[in-house]
This record gives sequence, structure tokens and C-alpha cells, in this order.
Amino acid sequence: MVSRSKMDNLGRNQVINIRVQEQQRDLIDYAASILGKSRSDFMLEVACREAENVICGNTFFALDEEKYQEFLAILDSPPQADKELRKFLSTKSPWD
Repeated sequence: MVSRSKMDNLGRNQVINIRVQEQQRDLIDYAASILGKSRSDFMLEVACREAENVICGNTFFALDEEKYQEFLAILDSPPQADKELRKFLSTKSPWD
């Protein structure tokens, strides 16, 4: 994962505009001020963190009993260091 400070150093060249209610803006500004951040920095950090959580949390899958047992057997067996595993382990996360 790329650190927040590294993301900040990559340079920002895209714009995201949103409309909010005054109370929402004030709430965001207050939270940002507590952390010593600008509104933009605070919103970007929170939005990126939540995006990572959504991506990481989108991993639910269901198996019938037979496939579940097969899955457990695969998990219990030692990994084979093959081409596919090496590719998987070297692939960056979407937010990297």
C-alpha cells in the first residue's frame, strides 16, 4: 500500500467537486481542524481510506459443503511456488 504522504507527494492534477449542505461542510472543517489538516486533505484521506475498505471488504463468497471442504484442503496444503502464485504476490493493490 502506498502511504498517505507518498500519495500527497505524487502531485494532484485531477479535480473532484461535490455540493454539500452548510452543516456538512462545517462538520468536515471542524474534524479537519482537529487533525490540523485542510478540508481537501482531510476529505481525500477519508475518501481513500473508505475506498480501500470497500475494496478489501468486497470478498464474500459462498460454497456448498463439498466445495467448502475442498477449499479447506487447499488452504491446509503448502503453497506451490508456481508462476501464478509469483504473479499474484507481485501484483499491486488497486490503490498502489
